[in-house]
This record gives sequence, structure tokens and C-alpha cells, in this order.
Amino acid sequence: MAKKQEQIDVRHYDVIVAPHITEKSTLVSEANAVVFKVANDASKPQIKAAVEALFDVKVTAVNTIVQKGKTKKWKGKPYTRSDIKKAIVTLKDGDSIDVTTGI
Repeated sequence: MAKKQEQIDVRHYDVIVAPHITEKSTLVSEANAVVFKVANDASKPQIKAAVEALFDVKVTAVNTIVQKGKTKKWKGKPYTRSDIKKAIVTLKDGDSIDVTTGI
């Protein structure tokens, strides 16, 4: 009997928001790591499970950063940008994720 194809949980798409592509994130990719923007309430185990399920890779470590929103002015009135949570996901040797392609 054939194995059933495992369905990807829809909640994984809510955890991983987008890849974060900058000069620093491309430098980190040489060390077999990828940077993602993630939901503000996402935990490290949730991020690890989502990346492993969506990209079919093995994650060895997850580091998170909360970037506080800057205070800016628009038409003379101050406002604050939203906070952003980023996750630096280190992959097992031999695994890689191409962030330029979609899921």
C-alpha cells in the first residue's frame, strides 16, 4: 500500500511571512542560514516546524530578533512603524533553500 502524502498544516503559512533579503542576509547564506520575516507571536519551535514542513529541509538552529519600529514623521505628525520579528534559520549541511522562488 502506498504512503499517504502528508498535508502541510495551514498554520505554517501564518508563521512564515516572507524571506528577508538584504546584504547581510545574503552574507549569512554562505554559512548555510536563511533569514525570514515571521509573525510577532511565533516561537522558535513553531518557526522550526514551519520551515521544515514548507521547504522539506532539516533545521539545526533558530535565532530570533525583534526589530522595533522607528518613529517617523508624515505631514508633520509623528507615527511609529510596526515592529518586525526576524528569524535566522540555520540549516543542516547539504540542505539549502532558494528564497527567490515561491513555495
